Amino acid sequence: MVKEALSSDDIALTPDISHLIIEDDTPVDNFRSEKQQRLLTEVLYSSWLTPTGSETFIVAANVGVFYGIGLPPLVPDVFLSLDVTMPEDWQQKKNRTYFIWEFGKAPDVVIEIVSNREGNELGSKLRDYARMGAGYYIVFDPLQLLGNEILRTYQLVVKRYVEMETFWLEEVGLGLTLWEGVFEGKQDIWLRWCDKEGNILSTGLERAHQAEQRAETAEQRAEQLAAQLRSLGIDPDQLPN
Repeated sequence: MVKEALSSDDIALTPDISHLIIEDDTPVDNFRSEKQQRLLTEVLYSSWLTPTGSETFIVAANVGVFYGIGLPPLVPDVFLSLDVTMPEDWQQKKNRTYFIWEFGKAPDVVIEIVSNREGNELGSKLRDYARMGAGYYIVFDPLQLLGNEILRTYQLVVKRYVEMETFWLEEVGLGLTLWEGVFEGKQDIWLRWCDKEGNILSTGLERAHQAEQRAETAEQRAEQLAAQLRSLGIDPDQLPN
């Protein structure tokens, strides 16, 4: 589709972003958080069948979300935004981060992974993400630094977050669950995406292993059938295809 040229009015309404710092290259994450972020992003691109009417999406980790002129960006550990497409031209500054006025909407889900008591995930961030307009706000606290609850989910209701009693995010057709297992060689409790029945979405590597196991099972069954045929005096290699 050919885009129409911007009119003088459109240009006047386009915010000046030349002064904004969108990449500061500051390393802030520990090993566990980094793995957890990758687990949450990779799985959706590998295994998620998006809801009807939401065929495109962006899921990203540690990318700034600019939601107002003059306001500093919010940088979720992970965010998911439906019905948007990653820009093809990454050279332009406006396409290298998430400007809400460029994508036309706030992310649908933002996730914070608690690694210390300084992030204020249940205080200022709760209010800031509500002001930004993210539909769901998730706080994953694996070390229980903020209390006894490892996982908290909030839904935006009339510009304020209300804590949910479920981990199913109806508006995006995804759920979250705690999963104890091994990811990239580390045994731990991980936050995973899941379907409505609680079945986790597989990583690409898990899908490959599952396919390999299915192939091995099919081969074993074929060998067992061939052995049974031979015991009856039938050569399975002589059977018609």
